[in-house]
Amino acid sequence: MDNSINSEPQVNFAPPRDFATTLKSDLKETFFPDDPFRQFKDDKPTRRVTKALQYFIPILEWLPKYNLRLLRYDILAGLTITSLAIPQGISYAKLAEIPPIIGLYSSFVPPLLYAVFGSSKHLAVGTVAAASLLLSSTLDDVVSSKDNPALYLQLVFTATFITGVFQTALGFLRLGILVDFLSHSTITGFMGGTATIICLQQLKGFFGMNHFTTKTDVISVMHAIIKNRKEAKKKPKLFWVSAMSPLVTVVIGCLFAYFAHAEDHGIQIVGHLKKGINPSSIHLLNFDSKYLPTVAKAGIVTGLIALAEGIAIGRSFAIMKNEQIDGNKEMIAFGFMNIVGSITSCYLTTGPFSKTAVNFNAGCRTAMSNVVMAIFMGLTLLFLAPLFSYTPLVALSAIIMSAMFGLIKYEEAYHLLKVDKFDFVICMAAFLGVSFVSMDVGLMLSVGLGIIRALLYVARPATCKLGKVPNSILYRDFEQYPGSTNVPGILVLQLGSPIYFANCTYIRERILRWIREEQANIVSKGDILESVFLDLTGVTSIDMTGIETLIEVHKTLQANDIKMAIINPRTKVMEKMITSKFVDTFGKKNIFLSIDAAIDACRFSLHNSKQHNNAPLQSFVV
Repeated sequence: MDNSINSEPQVNFAPPRDFATTLKSDLKETFFPDDPFRQFKDDKPTRRVTKALQYFIPILEWLPKYNLRLLRYDILAGLTITSLAIPQGISYAKLAEIPPIIGLYSSFVPPLLYAVFGSSKHLAVGTVAAASLLLSSTLDDVVSSKDNPALYLQLVFTATFITGVFQTALGFLRLGILVDFLSHSTITGFMGGTATIICLQQLKGFFGMNHFTTKTDVISVMHAIIKNRKEAKKKPKLFWVSAMSPLVTVVIGCLFAYFAHAEDHGIQIVGHLKKGINPSSIHLLNFDSKYLPTVAKAGIVTGLIALAEGIAIGRSFAIMKNEQIDGNKEMIAFGFMNIVGSITSCYLTTGPFSKTAVNFNAGCRTAMSNVVMAIFMGLTLLFLAPLFSYTPLVALSAIIMSAMFGLIKYEEAYHLLKVDKFDFVICMAAFLGVSFVSMDVGLMLSVGLGIIRALLYVARPATCKLGKVPNSILYRDFEQYPGSTNVPGILVLQLGSPIYFANCTYIRERILRWIREEQANIVSKGDILESVFLDLTGVTSIDMTGIETLIEVHKTLQANDIKMAIINPRTKVMEKMITSKFVDTFGKKNIFLSIDAAIDACRFSLHNSKQHNNAPLQSFVV
């Protein structure tokens, strides 16, 4: 074959780029795929500094444009989410087994930081049920929240600090790819399983039990209910009030408990809530080596889940307004929130769905709604906190359960079953693992299945046989377009992934299998296979093992009198081929820009069908 007879554009055999250029390009694609600094290129130095500050501190971009018209909407939205933040803060603190006032503190400082560093206009900051329960279930392995509440609280603050450092590091190092391993299926299953066990955990408050299990799996919870069933009290009428708003539930519950002296009748209440804004907790951080491994595990795992949930929710609402948010900026904002929060008596915060949905529907325009919420929360802490001391625990259980039912997405699971069975398996692995074993086991099982699936995609890449679509110049997959035709004597194969050491053996065996199948098909027609074209358009990169594989395939085909051509290798692939001397060995004349160019170049070597009928047929030998 000789591509010099073509009048079409020729393949570019330009010298490979130098190492520095290649490294710069690879780093940019790895860490800066969105090219965030493109806006600075043509500006003066002073303007660049201004834009850089606006990039890293988003409030500097939108605050100068802020006006009273926007403030009206943000005040309404901020007041609305405050009414949700108060009961949820107390409820989720109860889930985390820490003092209820910590839940209120966590809706005061973190929202202020997010308003400065966050890139989402709609995300409302607060505590979340899944992270709260995961923190308590992990830390309870080393310290009991009942036997040693002071030490337990220290470890919660320390885990929050580690979460913040971890999230900030991911953001600055542009390592958001780690969060991508928590797939949509994993998050769906994990949240559903978490919601299930949280609802079961609330049966303690519903039935007014004094003794209960600290474990989170379904079996342990049901065993505790049966074992302590004699402690169960009649379900109060207050349960039905939860159908209204959480704040109304809390207010009515407080009034009921106060005037009826609920404590005297065995109804458990929140207890004392002191006035005042967040005290410093930097002296409570505990890095004792005895507890540090468990604390670090709790901080990193909850940090990843909080990032995945917060970023996914922020993106979902941004898409509704045709806007974009920067995932790495969100990581930095979440990280700063949790670092500063850990030293100001807050525990882990992120962007909860329920609060963000309320913020969005209330008409928020900017992140100023978080500032408004923080202001109202500060006023609540200064003047109103003790009023919530009489909140019945059953009311909090009702609030938590009503919030959790929305996290069990039956329709989403059914949709996964219809669209992708493996995605459904990943989802159910998380759901069942969380429900029946533990939260970390369920998460690891689901993520592990997702990684196995990704490895299978790498190790078993897609290959297909191409044929020409009738009445066109297009070559497409024969299986997808059965009416496609092929040129007699030529087999066109398309490789659709990078060629690495992990998939080289499979690719070689699959190519040879295609050839054997093609020869078996054409024997009955009296034809012989003369040429094999490998379309590398979809191959983005190749390593040395991959090049050796192409050499092996070429030698095997040569031994069987079959010519081989390569179609449209991309820049990185071509550079490796030139540097490794593969092009010199294989021959530039056998590398083409398009399938048609390769066919035109090798037509002179094809025999007509009549000659084939009289030619001795050969079997393909590996």
